[in-house]
Amino acid sequence: MRSDVIHTLLVANRGEIACRIFRTCRDLGITTVAVYSDADADALHVREADLAVRLPGAAPADTYLRGDLVVAAARAAGADAVHPGYGFLSENAAFAAAVQDAGLVWVGPPVKAIELMASKTRAKELMAGAGVPLLAPVDPATAGPDDLPLLLKAAAGGGGRGMRIVRELGSLPGELLAAAAEAASAFGDGEVFAEPYVERGRHVEVQVMTDAHDTVWALGTRDCSLQRRHQKVIEEAPAPGLDEALRTRLHEAAVAAARAVGYRGAGTVEFLVSAEGRPYFLEMNTRLQVEHPVTEAVFGLDLVALQLRVAEGEPLPSPEPPQPSGHAVEARLYAEDPARDWQPQTGALLTLEVPEGPGLRLDTGYTGGDTIGVHYDPMIAKVIAHAPTRTEAVRLLARALERSRVHGPVTNRDLIVRSLRHPDFAAARLDTGFYDRHLAELTGPGADRDPATAALAATLAEAVRGPEAVRGPKAVRGPEAVRPTRPGGPAPARFGAWRNVPSQPQRKRYRSEPDGTELEVAYRTPRTGTPEPYETTGTRVLTVTPDRVTLEVDGVTRHFAITAHADRVHVDAADASYTFTALPRFTDPATHTAPGSLLAPMPGTVVRLAEGLAAGVTVEAGQPLILLEAMKMEHRILAPASGTLTALHAAPGHQVEVGALLAVVQEDPAATPVPVPVPEETA
Repeated sequence: MRSDVIHTLLVANRGEIACRIFRTCRDLGITTVAVYSDADADALHVREADLAVRLPGAAPADTYLRGDLVVAAARAAGADAVHPGYGFLSENAAFAAAVQDAGLVWVGPPVKAIELMASKTRAKELMAGAGVPLLAPVDPATAGPDDLPLLLKAAAGGGGRGMRIVRELGSLPGELLAAAAEAASAFGDGEVFAEPYVERGRHVEVQVMTDAHDTVWALGTRDCSLQRRHQKVIEEAPAPGLDEALRTRLHEAAVAAARAVGYRGAGTVEFLVSAEGRPYFLEMNTRLQVEHPVTEAVFGLDLVALQLRVAEGEPLPSPEPPQPSGHAVEARLYAEDPARDWQPQTGALLTLEVPEGPGLRLDTGYTGGDTIGVHYDPMIAKVIAHAPTRTEAVRLLARALERSRVHGPVTNRDLIVRSLRHPDFAAARLDTGFYDRHLAELTGPGADRDPATAALAATLAEAVRGPEAVRGPKAVRGPEAVRPTRPGGPAPARFGAWRNVPSQPQRKRYRSEPDGTELEVAYRTPRTGTPEPYETTGTRVLTVTPDRVTLEVDGVTRHFAITAHADRVHVDAADASYTFTALPRFTDPATHTAPGSLLAPMPGTVVRLAEGLAAGVTVEAGQPLILLEAMKMEHRILAPASGTLTALHAAPGHQVEVGALLAVVQEDPAATPVPVPVPEETA
């Protein structure tokens, strides 16, 4: 038996990618080993693995980034191979070497290839020698007006960290310092380089797969232009709108890049394509990509299975890749609020249900009942659709997301659906500035939403919930379905303010989440026992149960699924989903905060304060005062008004919960603020 045949595989990762790799391992008969932090003790990837090893601690630096602990875990579990997934240690050459030094099979590229591509500056020098098209570097020390705009990038990193766009020469020195500081903090390397910023450029990449027998596959193109904070949201394959000559040039450049570094395994060569159709090399990711499922769908391949095959020393199945078929689109479902500067969200994921069907795929690290914490990336799941044409795939994905039930933290689900249906996306007018131009319209009130009717459905369901707990879930149908309660029987439903005449109208107030709009619903329960709307014309009740309501609205029958969790109620309709918080009849004065209070918008860690920030200093409205880190992103807390900082409760290193009081600014419009230096922020 060959010594490099894999029998037991440890995945040095967590969440969605660990679960995805385990799925292939089960198909191949390979025993799976998970590693987990204390924060992930009950995570899905731990529940799905055959074996699991604890990495004490919660922060990534203490757990998933500790290569020595991961190698020790592999030995303890009897693993003979390690797959790094993506992120964490996946592009760490020292970790790859440590795995091999321990006598384990490394399911990844050669250590030398990782080293050569680890620094973007060195990688560009190597690619220039291989004939791969590049943007000419710019020396920041000699940059002039003709060089603007510039893009500053961390040499050792990715994911948007250490990245800045500079449009004015006067801001270049400060942005260089900020980018270098962030790069040093995120990657332990403060090297930053500059290159021309290509306006309206497209992010197009080529998937490569190579073996140790001189076979290199270029598996088509992917477009990943729809990004927020330089991180991808929607990806598709093949990249639409490219002519055959450009596709050929991209494939040839990707193959040349892979051969130049002696690559082996799955990798991705990323390009920036200008509006004029000129490609420029960005970087090579020496790992599996988050968006790999769209390539798998189009080519009918399992890239993880091919990674394992290549790691065992086997050749790829044929000299040429299979022929592609159809189009695939992937959306990343994030726990975040796009309308509020993409703030990450945390908390219990109460429900996660995505429709199943031909052409649909769900990759996730969560199930309903899991908790989304503060320590890791806020991605909940990836939803992938594959169909014969782009139009069909986009339509299938949008409808699947629309029909999904996702209850708990705020997500970007509505943003994705609207993005997929935006005219520019439908026409493949794609570039990395898509959200810069369209975010306001994509997150604003939409004509497709009807929160008032959804709130009515929630109220009617709540009105029958009490009696239904006794009677069971039998539907209320028509005026004769629910009869008045007999003497001695269960009490009739009461909802809202108490009234001794239940047939009189009652009112219920809600706050729509996450926009904060308040709604009031009036209803009455006549002698028939079927609750009905009050002061609402054109709406007729057809069916009411505690979890499902059917209404006829202006002659159209509409169905609503109702799910209540404490004071929150989730309403899922055929074309939209809503979340409401039930409000008390009377406002509690204790819930008000003092004017000028700076509250934590999410759970996280205080990273740093503006230099010199202390009680008594004057600040200016909109001035960044505090940097809060949550789920791999940093967020600025701004002064709400010009005035005096009268209280400061935040300090670097403090863990804070959402809503925690960080500071208080007493407004003084007549004050002349003395500017406090701005702390560095991340992209």
